[in-house]
Amino acid sequence: VQLQASGGGLVQAGGSLRLSCAASGRTFSDWVMGWFRQAPGREREFVATISRSGSSTYYANSVKGRFTISRDNAENTVYLQMNSLTPEDTAVYYCAAKSGSYYPPKLSYDYWGQGTLVTVSS
Repeated sequence: VQLQASGGGLVQAGGSLRLSCAASGRTFSDWVMGWFRQAPGREREFVATISRSGSSTYYANSVKGRFTISRDNAENTVYLQMNSLTPEDTAVYYCAAKSGSYYPPKLSYDYWGQGTLVTVSS
């Protein structure tokens, strides 16, 4: 499966962005989808995941209540709505897909997109 993330950019603290990740190559609803991020000088970290149907979601504590993951299986796209952004959210954001179990939500992703840069200014 090929994943293409988009929607990153420069935003002021307190602002919002919506990231999109378009998938192609396989039946989208076969995949559990996730978002990860990597800040400069730091390891990649889990952000959020969503089940195949979209009925289950799971978030990192650092984004819970501010970010919302969703998916449109008809459009083969997963989204990450990011609100109340802070400079600590500055990172390259990656979408990922896995064919295995939804659990554990942070692990075992098979495919990764190329990343989209989010920069939050103070």
